[in-house]
Amino acid sequence: MSAWTVLAAGVAAPVLRRRLRLPAPVVLGAAGLAPAAAYVVLPRRRSSDVAVCALNMWAYLAAYEMPGDDPERLAERVHVHYPIRIDRALGRGVIPTARLQRTFSTPGRVNRFERLLVWCHWIWFAAPHSSVAYILRRDPERFPAAAARMYSVFDIGVVFYWAIPTAPPWWAAEHGALTDEETAGVRRIMVEYGRRFWRDRWGDLFGTLGGNPLAAMPSLHFATSLMAAHLLSDTDPIAGAVGWSYTTILGLALIYLGEHYVIDLIDGAALTEAIRAGAP
Repeated sequence: MSAWTVLAAGVAAPVLRRRLRLPAPVVLGAAGLAPAAAYVVLPRRRSSDVAVCALNMWAYLAAYEMPGDDPERLAERVHVHYPIRIDRALGRGVIPTARLQRTFSTPGRVNRFERLLVWCHWIWFAAPHSSVAYILRRDPERFPAAAARMYSVFDIGVVFYWAIPTAPPWWAAEHGALTDEETAGVRRIMVEYGRRFWRDRWGDLFGTLGGNPLAAMPSLHFATSLMAAHLLSDTDPIAGAVGWSYTTILGLALIYLGEHYVIDLIDGAALTEAIRAGAP
């Protein structure tokens, strides 16, 4: 009975946190214990494995969004300049996002290539979990290790979003942190296209998925996709090739669209490789 209570509390706490003004440690503690409680109370079958993973992501989403509950405090703590300095060094004086958009983009338009990159970015919300689900179906014995690796990337990565909230290129451009030349070359193309494609539904979609605009370092988009590519390669060479192709295109998309700096991707890759190295 106590495990069911812990499970219920873990599901409810993120939903009720604003209404009841629950402290962050209470919400994160309750949500973080829910997967363990589910493991105790649910019978061992595939559906229970899926439930444990889903509850882990429920806890992750709470941890990801909660810094954004107080936008003013988050803005006071945000780190803006260090990734700019690193990316300028990597881009020979200009951040790569600005260089790419200046070369291939036309202000006021979203070309076919950019639409492809935007869709690649949107697909990410399903990609890591789809890869783990594929492994569960194709090779169930590999699933526990694969799920542990994948969701460790999420869980460890979100710690950095609390410790060092970092602004992405589009945010830096909007807040005057870039040079005039760079600012002119950095548009948030995903939002431009999203408004045109989804129209009236865009506000609800974006509000649901964009709860923390200052969660950029490391890039969990890239880190989890890289982990997916590794896991799929270990299970099926063809699926692995799909995973590596997607990760490559996504990496380009994240930089081109102004959602991440190059250094965000580098640190995301380092997180994934560190987890893989420590997993055994």
